[in-house]
Amino acid sequence: MSDTVRSVALAAEGHRGQSSHPQVRQGEAVVPTAAPNPVEQRDAFFDNAKYLAIVLVAAGHAWEPLQEGSRAVTALYTLVYAFHMPAFIVIAGYFSRTFDAGPGRIKRLVTGVAVPYVVFEVAYTLYTRWTDQEPDRPISLLDPLYLTWFLAALFIWRLTTPVWKSVRWPLPLALVLAMLATLSPSIGNDLDLQRTLQFLPYFVLGLLLRPEHVRLVRRREVRLLALPVFACALAMAYWAVPRMDYAWFFHSDSAEELAAPHWNGPVMTLATFGCSLILVACFLAWVPRRRMWFTALGAGTLYGYLLHGFFAQGAKFWGWYDSAWVHQPIGATAATFVAAAIVTALCTPPVRRAFRCVTEPRMEWAFRRFR
Repeated sequence: MSDTVRSVALAAEGHRGQSSHPQVRQGEAVVPTAAPNPVEQRDAFFDNAKYLAIVLVAAGHAWEPLQEGSRAVTALYTLVYAFHMPAFIVIAGYFSRTFDAGPGRIKRLVTGVAVPYVVFEVAYTLYTRWTDQEPDRPISLLDPLYLTWFLAALFIWRLTTPVWKSVRWPLPLALVLAMLATLSPSIGNDLDLQRTLQFLPYFVLGLLLRPEHVRLVRRREVRLLALPVFACALAMAYWAVPRMDYAWFFHSDSAEELAAPHWNGPVMTLATFGCSLILVACFLAWVPRRRMWFTALGAGTLYGYLLHGFFAQGAKFWGWYDSAWVHQPIGATAATFVAAAIVTALCTPPVRRAFRCVTEPRMEWAFRRFR
């Protein structure tokens, strides 16, 4: 199975949008933020972006079993994987700018990232013992399973935020580390460090962004340019299906593990970084700025990200993809809408209330009080 995105933002009670001092609390590809003042308004633009991105995550998982024999589905899958996790990670970095490793921030990092990681790592291990028919699959908190890699990576990225805010050339340094990671197959699976390092430049870029940079991609001329760029990217993905391994966009393996020459690793790191950033800009250019019917769901993308994986895994076990018609265009379309509907339902307030105890626990008993 391919691992993706987590989606995902640990969206809790609210974020300040583009305030210079947001009280943030994020989680995976999807960014959790907690505002100190309950009357503060969330930024509709970022909530819209997070919701649309989590729908793409769910669609990507729905397309995964449909790729065999379908060049068109594989092209769409490649295109989406080229930018949906980078978009999540850039947003996570953007809302991590004020992380200072203070007691309050550490508490939120533990309760909003570390605790959900432990809970869902155990839950997915037990669940996939059944769906994958591997009853002996071990529970390992050091080897993230399926969607949980994003939480492990976010925990590391957030902890190192003060470092990236202190060094002189943070983005070039992050890119160098990402390129070196592709040369190191011996890094191993501990906390999915290979993927953590390869996706690091996107998080660091988010740390460097300012509200004025975000406004640039929302200009009318950028929106108009985004359409032909996406069309060209889709055509290029279709052309590349038999010629390129789309696993480069997963950022989870070294060049050697992808059966490529060592020098391909650093080159592909820079190439995919440039490609993904262009597509992220095009995606954000078309994200609505005003409140939409789905805007409020942007606060629950952590839940959609973590919970939809149970449906994605179960669909294969239950034989939802066994019928021939599912592998036709109408079946792929139906799978896309079903995935979007499921992840949308999982972002709603009733689901958030039901699972808040394991995704955003308060845990006042575990922390000292600071004045």
